[in-house]
Amino acid sequence: MTENDENDKKMQRSNPTKLKLVTFTGAAGLLGLAVSFAIFAFNSHKQKSKKKGLPGCDTVCVNLSAKEILDLADEIISISTRVHDAVALVPLNKLSYENVVLPLAELEARQLPLIQSCVIPKMLSPHDNVRKASAEAELKIDAHLLSCRCFVDSMIPFGLLSSWIELMMVSLCKLIRKREDVYRVIRIYAAKGESISPEAKRYLQCLVRDFEHNGLHLTATKREEVDRLRNEIDELSLRYVQNLNEDSSCLFFTESELAGLPLEFLQVFNRNSLDKTQNNEFKLTLESNHVAAILELCKIAKTRKTVAMAYGKRCGDANIPVLQKLVQSRHRLARLLGYAHFADYALDHRMSKTSTRVIRFLEDISSTLTDLASRELSFLKDLKRKEEGELPFGVEDLLYYIKRVEELQFDLDFGDIRQYFPVSLVLPGIFKICQDLFGIKIEEVTEIDVWYYDVRAFAVFDSGSGKLLGYFYLDMFSREGKFSQSCVVALQNNALFSNGACQIPVALLIAQFAKAGGEALPLGFSEVVNLFHEFGHVVQHICNRASFARFSGLRVDPDFREIPSQLLENWCYESFTLKLISGYRQDITKPLVDEVCKTLKRWRYSFSALKSLQEILYCLFDQKIYSDDDVDFHQLIRSLHPKVMLGLPVVEGTNPASCFTRAVIGSEATCYSRLWSEVYAADIFASQFGDGHPNLYNGLQFRDKVLAPGGGKEAMELLTSFLGREPSTEAYIESRSKYSL
Repeated sequence: MTENDENDKKMQRSNPTKLKLVTFTGAAGLLGLAVSFAIFAFNSHKQKSKKKGLPGCDTVCVNLSAKEILDLADEIISISTRVHDAVALVPLNKLSYENVVLPLAELEARQLPLIQSCVIPKMLSPHDNVRKASAEAELKIDAHLLSCRCFVDSMIPFGLLSSWIELMMVSLCKLIRKREDVYRVIRIYAAKGESISPEAKRYLQCLVRDFEHNGLHLTATKREEVDRLRNEIDELSLRYVQNLNEDSSCLFFTESELAGLPLEFLQVFNRNSLDKTQNNEFKLTLESNHVAAILELCKIAKTRKTVAMAYGKRCGDANIPVLQKLVQSRHRLARLLGYAHFADYALDHRMSKTSTRVIRFLEDISSTLTDLASRELSFLKDLKRKEEGELPFGVEDLLYYIKRVEELQFDLDFGDIRQYFPVSLVLPGIFKICQDLFGIKIEEVTEIDVWYYDVRAFAVFDSGSGKLLGYFYLDMFSREGKFSQSCVVALQNNALFSNGACQIPVALLIAQFAKAGGEALPLGFSEVVNLFHEFGHVVQHICNRASFARFSGLRVDPDFREIPSQLLENWCYESFTLKLISGYRQDITKPLVDEVCKTLKRWRYSFSALKSLQEILYCLFDQKIYSDDDVDFHQLIRSLHPKVMLGLPVVEGTNPASCFTRAVIGSEATCYSRLWSEVYAADIFASQFGDGHPNLYNGLQFRDKVLAPGGGKEAMELLTSFLGREPSTEAYIESRSKYSL
């Protein structure tokens, strides 16, 4: 009997009801023990702490103490090291799926909930010591994962990277491995061409790709250069963001120069950074919320232009050289890894595949929307002429005059509309839409351990068979110390293990709704839309039935990831839904009237062509700087801007290269992806759910053909199978034309 066998028996004696062994044979025995120990260690924490978790879900623990978090982090690192060491030591003449691929796949599946149990408290715990321990644990785990290059972006956002938040919140990572000994074993096994299932083959291909994207197939000299370039890219990206965060530019205006801004705006920001000087002027710092308010509400054209110019010039002298060097470094990295330029590297394993296809996608939509956008722009120019005379219309006028038209044409008081959306109606309404659409049943789970008193948990069942599909938590209200963004986080992914056991998915939805006097306040309409969107991620996570954790949950093609949520958003604007989720104040029998429902849909698409062109402009800028060498940023924006924006020139002296964080970190060469998903979601909704009512048959088809396979199949293959054709841009264009001026 080995020492490990003796330890195994001791574990079973000390915790006979909780220990669940994953059985391996032969060379995989040590791996099975390591994974089993992970489960034992975690359940020991739960048993000692007397935590009551989700029924039948032993591996997710949401309320560990500070000490338990740090202890568990050490165990995670130890187990991960042992498993990788064991794979590396498998004799080359005995390599098999069972002792090479399967141990890594099962470790990956079991490790995620353990890691999340350690790092999620940093975002949500009400206790300072627990948040501190969680942050410390995250650093330890990250250091380990980086040391063996098993980088897991477990959907925890980085403090400075606000432009990366949404991506990080709805994704579970690429695994980027850099253990050469493990790579050698995997590469040799892959070369054998052993017959395995299609999903297992895809997983093996992903393992090899992850290693090689990190340069493991290169010579030692080139690997050193890859490391150097990655470090340089990280340093340049951080410097770019820090420059913007530290920018202290400000402007001074008299009250008359801020005409149109409501008194409460001046009062609120006067207490913060919009301060009055001794000359009776307001000091305006260039924070995005201040700038947006000026551009949308200020009646004075000169003020709007001055603010737009100052905002667009931020950090120009400092950041444009940084971005130039950053782009060059990314191109060099891509070429070392076998790509022509960085865009090809970034897009290689996405739906879009190539930069050429992305640019064609963007330019096709732009040209198709040109006529509609021209009519919209003419309408705005006419209105400005009536209100301000013959002053030229600039891009800095767009927000203000779009807002003016909405005020004149739409009888919408969003303050009053808010009174129609109490959480007590909106949430059950969303549940009903999803239940009727996807064939699921949602039931609240009570008397379980949570990290805050108003956190709720729910179980999701298949409505036909009654089978448990997964769980989700709702942490819906803002509070001190809580992470400040709305997002969905994967706590555990679906996975099928070698012994036949199935690990069910668990998701967490974090929102930021307000309370007053302990009671939930009604939701603004934008909050309703956001809740639909985020709950789409919950449904996507739970309905993903991929056998490998690598392909389940939200770990799907990034170009596809937002499509289910964008699809669900469409129901927010349907009369059927709005009446279901609304009730005026205390009289919940009084929903929104038909006319308001219709007006909300018209409002959704007001000036949507112009808004789309603005987004396309920045997506093209991002794509072009990463798909060509030695791009002159100034020349590029000066040629792109009037071409895309119907002759409107770029604001004098500005260049997005100086303050375009999405193109620097988080969405570099992939800024198009949000529009890509919105376009294809519009196609799905119009062709399959066009009447606005939940269609159970088509909803089940979407669940089975699109959501269930997850990342185990190519995303374009899934959509084509569901639609019976390749997705199209027509519905996106038609929806905007239908509600045009």
